[in-house]
Amino acid sequence: MKNSFSGLSERIIRTSIDWSGAGLLLVDYLAGRFTYRTSEQWRERIIAGEITLNGKNIPPETPLALHDCIEYRPGDIQEPPADLDFKTVYEDDSLCVIDKPGNLCMHPAGPFFKNTLWHQLCRRYGEIHFINRLDRETSGLLLAAKNSAAAKIINKNRTVSAKNYAVIVHGEFPEYLEACGFIFNAGNLIRKQRKFAFEMPQQQTFETAVTKFARIRCGNGFSLLKADLSTGRMHQIRATLHSLGYPVAGDKLYGVDSSFYLKQKSDELTENDRKQLILSRQALHSQELIFTHPFSGEKLCFASELPDEFKKITDNM
Repeated sequence: MKNSFSGLSERIIRTSIDWSGAGLLLVDYLAGRFTYRTSEQWRERIIAGEITLNGKNIPPETPLALHDCIEYRPGDIQEPPADLDFKTVYEDDSLCVIDKPGNLCMHPAGPFFKNTLWHQLCRRYGEIHFINRLDRETSGLLLAAKNSAAAKIINKNRTVSAKNYAVIVHGEFPEYLEACGFIFNAGNLIRKQRKFAFEMPQQQTFETAVTKFARIRCGNGFSLLKADLSTGRMHQIRATLHSLGYPVAGDKLYGVDSSFYLKQKSDELTENDRKQLILSRQALHSQELIFTHPFSGEKLCFASELPDEFKKITDNM
C-alpha cells in the first residue's frame, strides 16, 4: 500500500488492484498481501468501516476488479518511539539541510506516521520535498526543498554534486575500491534484500550502481570507509559491501547474519545477537553533502561529525 494524506492529522493508505488481485475477495486479498494481520483481523477492520473500496463501505467478501482502489485509515496504530532530535544545519526560503539521527523514518511507513521526519518538517514548513533519502537507521545530512519549484530545478539540473558517507565494516578493507556493477533483488526469503555484482546478472530487472570506497583507517577487525555515491540506488552501499564480503557493523539486513533482520521483526533478537551486531543500528552516516543552490547558483558544502556511538569502534582502530 502507498501512503497518502488528507492532512497531518489523518493517515490514509491506498492501493490499486492489478491483475494479480483481480477476482479475489477483499478480505482474502488483504490477508494474503499484508500478512501483519490475520484474515479475521482484516475482516474486523472492514466491518468497522476503516477500509473502503472505491470510496464505499462494502462487505469483506466483495470480489475485486482490476484498478479498484482500496483505502485504509489505520487510526488505531500505536507508533513506536523515534528519535525526533534532528538538527537544521542550513535554511533559507527554498531549502533546508537536516542532520538526521539514527532512529527516525523519513517517510510514513508501517506503524510510523507522526514520528517521522516528513511529518515533523511539514508541521513546521507546510510543504516538504526530500531531495535525497536515508534509511531509518542511517544518520546524517539530507537536503529538502520547501516548495515544488525548488525541488523541480534541483532534480532536473542534478545540482547535488556529492553525497559522501562514513561507514564501518567488518574486516580489513582495501585502501581503495571502485565498485562499478549492478544491483538487483537477492531472490531469497527476505524480499527487500538486494545484491551487487560486477558482471551483468541473469535477472531481468537490475540497476547499474557505482560506489567509490576509500579506507580511512582499520584495526581490531573493523575498517572505517568513505563511500562516494555516483549513483543513488536503494541500499546501494550496504548491499554492495555485503556482497563484497565486508558487512556493515550493526546492520540487521546486510550484516554478519541476515537472519537478524527476521529476528528483529519478530522481536526475537537475543543478547548474543546484539553482541555480534556491535551497534544498536547500522554504522552508516551521511557525512558530506555538496550542492549548487537552485536559485543563487552558490555552491554549498556541509559536513557532519561521526556519531558518538560509532566511536566505540573507531577509537579502538
